[in-house]
Amino acid sequence: MAIYKIVCRVLLSTLAIFLLFTKVAQSYPLGPITLVVPNPPGGSSDANARILSDALAPILKQPVIVNFKPGVGGELGASFVAKANPDGYTLLIGLSSVMVSPEAKKIQGKTALYAIEDLEPVAMISNDPLILLVRSESPWKSLGDLVKTAKEKPGEITYSSSGNFGPIHLAMEMLGYAGNAKFKQIPFAGGGPSMMALLGSQVDLTAVIPSVALAQIASGKVRPLAVTSAKRIKFFPNTPTYREDGFDAEYNIWNGLFVPKNTPQEIVEVLKKAVKQAVDSGEMQNAMEKRKIIFDYRDAVEFKKFSKEDGDRMVKVIRDIGKLKDD
Repeated sequence: MAIYKIVCRVLLSTLAIFLLFTKVAQSYPLGPITLVVPNPPGGSSDANARILSDALAPILKQPVIVNFKPGVGGELGASFVAKANPDGYTLLIGLSSVMVSPEAKKIQGKTALYAIEDLEPVAMISNDPLILLVRSESPWKSLGDLVKTAKEKPGEITYSSSGNFGPIHLAMEMLGYAGNAKFKQIPFAGGGPSMMALLGSQVDLTAVIPSVALAQIASGKVRPLAVTSAKRIKFFPNTPTYREDGFDAEYNIWNGLFVPKNTPQEIVEVLKKAVKQAVDSGEMQNAMEKRKIIFDYRDAVEFKKFSKEDGDRMVKVIRDIGKLKDD
């Protein structure tokens, strides 16, 4: 009889939790949702967050507020979401570096602010290559010229990045490996400040997403040398890839939506359906086309697999880089 009562209590408790989650999911969302951008304004995650928030708000019938929490190469924002109440009201627009920051901290002998397992992928929305830029007066006319100088004068050519082990750092390290050359990284707080460093002649080059590159190229202040994707992209049909210039390397920077782990599956499903609805309407594709962002939707299952594989590939690069002397 005692065992029977215990079993009944467990079943009733389980049923109560299920009904609670179901009720929460049916009413979710009841108020504004915060979409955290872990980088400063002006970069890839900023543009993607604004497009995603504009698309989701009318579907969820609640404001989706973009909130910038930059710092430590995106770790502060990712950590904030990872530790947030898993109720569906605090989301993360994470880019590819979110997968490797914890391993980078480990290699540097420091404690990571979060574990990648603390974040649950919901959907991927874009997948941009980087465009390698130099100022218009730069002496380098091609990627081959640049790498040749870097081999002759190792560590003298400087580039600005969005932070240690961020997308620009990894893309440049991969180029260095492929060309047997050494570049000097000057890390900044994010993609926006990194671009300003190039324009301000603080560094020799940088790498940015296509939308940022096009705007700066139109100003006449910079010109492209190469694109990091496997194939040329439509926004830069005359710009060769790393591989075309003889360097066996490629790198893309993707953006996707994450929630804290333990977020009720019913709430996750609401968010999945909302993103899919925005995608099916064509609204996000149109917005990204206007911003020159490469749309690449993948559902939760596909995104989880893709991000894991891409993260593992980047972790190998990070381990090759090893401990940074100036970190």
